[in-house]
Amino acid sequence: MSTNSPTPGSVRSAAALNEQIRALWIRSGGYLSAQERIEYELLVVQWAAAVQEEIVEAA
Repeated sequence: MSTNSPTPGSVRSAAALNEQIRALWIRSGGYLSAQERIEYELLVVQWAAAVQEEIVEAA
């Protein structure tokens, strides 16, 4: 997994997480290993939470 994982309690924007997801796919050549799949799933969960938070803040 990537070494730039956030520390517990840190918050990243949806845009920053989206960029990490895109970079992961580019780095992997479009085929994720088992470890990359775990990283991807964690990033997607974090991205979804960040999107929800941004929506709540905008409301």
